[in-house]
Parts: sequence; C-alpha cells; structure tokens
Amino acid sequence: MEQQSSSPPVWIQQARARGFGHALSVALDVLAPLGPFGAQLVWVVQPVLGAVVGRAVLDDLARALEQPGGVERLRADLEKDS
Repeated sequence: MEQQSSSPPVWIQQARARGFGHALSVALDVLAPLGPFGAQLVWVVQPVLGAVVGRAVLDDLARALEQPGGVERLRADLEKDS
C-alpha cells in the first residue's frame, strides 16, 4: 500500500552490512507488542542512546512503532536484498 522507496533506509542497510540484522529483528520482536508504549520508551532513551545509535535511527523506530503497519515496514526493509 505505502511504497515510499525501493530500497531500505540507510541505517537498515548499514545494520545488515555490519551483521546486526538479527539483533535488529530481535529488538523489533521485543518492541512491537508494546506499540505506542514501546515508542514512548524509545523517545525516553533517545537522548542517551542517540549518541551511540543515532537519533535518526531511534526517531524512525519510534515512528514505526506508533504507526499501524510501521513495524511490518521495517521488517520488510530488513529482509530486502539490496
């Protein structure tokens, strides 16, 4: 339905290239059931984790958790071959 681009976001490509694809998938498994509450947790830890992970990554993750179908979009991006 919403097809924003043909390639995954750069941060997902970088995570896969560095071998963090599985860890990101596990993080989605943990946060997805929490939905908007999980998004609020991400917003709360963003000032601390933003220095390590990058605020844009956390912003995208939090927004995906808040939106219907957002986690599925991230999972699809994570599984894409680029």
